[in-house]
Amino acid sequence: MRINEYFDGKVISISMKTATLPATVGVMQPGDYTFSTERLETMKVISGALSVLLPGSNDWRIYHENEEFEVAAGEKFAVKVLQDTAYFCTYGQK
Repeated sequence: MRINEYFDGKVISISMKTATLPATVGVMQPGDYTFSTERLETMKVISGALSVLLPGSNDWRIYHENEEFEVAAGEKFAVKVLQDTAYFCTYGQK
């Protein structure tokens, strides 16, 4: 396992390997963040909520506990976090 810190420690994740895919589990503190993908990402909110602007969309959508979204490889997506939020993310093939 490896601990990853982003945005001055406001986003922290632990990388792991599931039975089929690499994954991270992490926490985001309140703030606005932009992420880039190298692989297909499937992100599931475990606790809290994420307001997300997906590639090709003009509308922000809020994802709550147990909801998930996907972002294709080679894309950027924006996230607004209003409360501490935990997530689980799996990474598909490059």
